[in-house]
Amino acid sequence: MATKSAEVAAWPHLYVPGRENGPVLLMLHGTGSNEHDIASLAGALDPAADILAPRGRVQEHGMLRWFRRHAEGVFDVDDVIGRSGELAGFINAARHHYGLGDRPIIAVGFSNGANIALATAILHPRDLNLVIAFSGMYPLGERAGTADLAGTRILTVNGDNDSMAPLAGVEKLITELELHGATVEQVVRPGGHGLQTGDIDAAKDWLSRNR
Repeated sequence: MATKSAEVAAWPHLYVPGRENGPVLLMLHGTGSNEHDIASLAGALDPAADILAPRGRVQEHGMLRWFRRHAEGVFDVDDVIGRSGELAGFINAARHHYGLGDRPIIAVGFSNGANIALATAILHPRDLNLVIAFSGMYPLGERAGTADLAGTRILTVNGDNDSMAPLAGVEKLITELELHGATVEQVVRPGGHGLQTGDIDAAKDWLSRNR
């Protein structure tokens, strides 16, 4: 237990208890943002939720990220795999440290945060199997996950004209998830990269059915 507490303390993060029986929302920020920015989204999704918001520990030109990339949309897949393992370890340690018991932890990620959430769910479904991915895409390049994802539930929300997360990458994501047994709901709306009011509404509806 002491080791897990030390692991949690060593990772910059924000934790805000919610109301009893509310969900635990693991809020994962996008590139150039931080845990405080993304935490504000949790209240819009469910004001009763516990908020657990770690900080990405990779920097790119001074901007916080979750993993390295070689270019826009070209991820360092080895780093994605390693960092997803670290995040899975943090989730497990935080569950013990904050006394979350067996309560479901639902990742809510935007862009780079969505991608690390998806990678963690694909590679470590015992630690994370509920994800809302805003403007995310398939994070593992040409590699495929091998874990049994039965019981994993994912919501993807993307714009149909998103040059940073093209729909081809989203379709590959959904194919891989479903191939390994995950249940996926997809929302595609007009527009590009970002968050719109309708995206939040879709996430709230999904949350009401997946808690």
